[in-house]
Amino acid sequence: MPFLRPGKRWMPALLLLGACRSQYKSLQPAPQRDAHCIEKFAPQFSNQLYSTQVDILKHHLSGLLFFKQMPDSSMRLVFANEMGFKFFDFEFTKSGAFVKHYVFDKMDKPAVVKTLRKDFELVLLHPDLSQARVLTGNGLQYTAVPTEKGNNYFITDTACNQLVRIEKSSAKKPVVIVKMWHYQQGTPDSISVHHTRFKFNITLQKTQRAKD
Repeated sequence: MPFLRPGKRWMPALLLLGACRSQYKSLQPAPQRDAHCIEKFAPQFSNQLYSTQVDILKHHLSGLLFFKQMPDSSMRLVFANEMGFKFFDFEFTKSGAFVKHYVFDKMDKPAVVKTLRKDFELVLLHPDLSQARVLTGNGLQYTAVPTEKGNNYFITDTACNQLVRIEKSSAKKPVVIVKMWHYQQGTPDSISVHHTRFKFNITLQKTQRAKD
């Protein structure tokens, strides 16, 4: 019987093993570093408008997303098109609870609402740091906050002076990637939310400060 040639028989197995390896396995604990350093990257939304594009599978929505800080310190998020047709109206209370005030019928699916809620929780950046761990690797600092199925990683430079990205992960790889750029007066000029497993993406570009 001829010998098996590794190039043909073993290479797929090696590729499969590589695909199964956790992207976070090489991270090293850094217990001397403060997880709370990421709190300064929480956007200080008061009354901001963002030109917004939302792609959900085959559906594309565009309009304006309004972030408004309410007198009771809750955060209201209203997304409507240029004609004033409202897609959704959400609220995050001061305690972190989520309230669905309105969702357009075609979007009002439990999975869609849950995904939007989780995405905007990452953008608002108010994680529970009581069980957070600080890790380092790849020349970056990772503040890992445990979730039901993995971690939320708040990734900064090693000095924690710049937010590089946020990753919501499974046990082995990111499933959602959030980026926020060019902070001005406490709020980012641009925001993107990208899901890696299916088409569900949100992009925001600041237009102007809304008037009260």
